[in-house]
Amino acid sequence: MIESNAEALEEIIDPKNREFSQFDNKLRPCSFAEYIGQEVIKENLKIAISAAKKRKEPLDHVLLHGPAGLGKTTLAGIIAKELGVNMKITSGPALEKQGDIASIISNLNENDILFIDEIHRLKPSVEEILYSAMEDFGIDIVIGKGPTARSMRLNLPRFTLIGATTKVSMLSSPLRDRFGSTFRLQFYDEGNIKQIVLRSAKILGSKISDEAAKILARSSRQTPRIANRLLKRARDYADIKNKSLIDETTLNGTMESLGIDKVGLDHMDREILLTIMKQFNGGPVGLGTLSAAMSEEEATVEDIYEPFLIQLGFLERTARGRTATDRAYNHLSVRKTKQK
Repeated sequence: MIESNAEALEEIIDPKNREFSQFDNKLRPCSFAEYIGQEVIKENLKIAISAAKKRKEPLDHVLLHGPAGLGKTTLAGIIAKELGVNMKITSGPALEKQGDIASIISNLNENDILFIDEIHRLKPSVEEILYSAMEDFGIDIVIGKGPTARSMRLNLPRFTLIGATTKVSMLSSPLRDRFGSTFRLQFYDEGNIKQIVLRSAKILGSKISDEAAKILARSSRQTPRIANRLLKRARDYADIKNKSLIDETTLNGTMESLGIDKVGLDHMDREILLTIMKQFNGGPVGLGTLSAAMSEEEATVEDIYEPFLIQLGFLERTARGRTATDRAYNHLSVRKTKQK
């Protein structure tokens, strides 16, 4: 049972703490200057933040959506630091009752930020109390039960809600419409990922060659989180081999040991494509059938693996089902059989 008090549901990030120690690791950038990529989003946020500071008002509520690992939480932390305010962190599944969200918001200071990760997983009763909190900075709470029950208006500090989600379509229209700014984070190109790898290697005290950084960027599924994870594994591999430099040979050895090929496909990616090619003659095959054949949950296939395969042009998603493309056949060196 989750406690319904603010301390049990939140982390507080002090904007004066440059390292954001409560975050996952020290590789997270702490300013827009350090944050690589997503240029259009950064420029729009800079304007909005400057305007809010000039007017001495809270920033409009912000919704960040896109695939996992692209930097939504990091971006929220940077917004808090640029505004010079604290940020309290919670997640949709952690908020079980209306009292949970009321407790957190009522303990915010003026202009503070409330960050809700996985906001699409909020319960309807909790979501509804956010409507008035976001629009009017107030919550109506019921005291007592039965005939003696009465409603009381609880005034809240003017705050900014930043919501993050990988499934923006699952947000209700009333909640989605209350965000003043909505930004979709895009997959990163190889050039940006390479810059992130070089920056992270410097922070970790590791040396990586330019060619190795290119290979790692190409194998990172266009996602900074995965790039940093692979860099750490390459550093481990180099240490075991007593190498001071992560070069092309070291990185290729790391990728081989992890089962990741030159374009970033792992064992599960290849298994999905091979299943479509060999068991279902290249498709189309429905998600439910494919998931059953893979012994994997539908949500995992659809949310984790499919976006990258589609991005690479290896998979097509049609009304009839999933189809492997000619590019996938060529990459996996599988001969395409003729349709009967």
